[in-house]
Amino acid sequence: MSQPPADAETFLATTDTIAALRPELSLLESGILAGLHLGLAEDSRSFARVFGIEHALVLRAVDTLAGETLVSVTARDARTQRTRYAASEVGRSVLAVLAA
Repeated sequence: MSQPPADAETFLATTDTIAALRPELSLLESGILAGLHLGLAEDSRSFARVFGIEHALVLRAVDTLAGETLVSVTARDARTQRTRYAASEVGRSVLAVLAA
């Protein structure tokens, strides 16, 4: 069995840091960015499953992040609504602060 990309403590600390950098974001939105940064999830269904959150709430948060130009939607399955996303240029600049 391979090691998970990050433990809960790392995820929560990363989420808190993003929330402090971008206070206009909800904790869920900050968590989605943290999950992307830590390699935990790159699509809405995976994030919802990993964290036990309703998929509809994750979709709403991804749409908000896209509206804030922090993520770019790269694909959307019409049937399941699974939405794949990646950090946009603005999002990468926020996440770059975490790597410093």
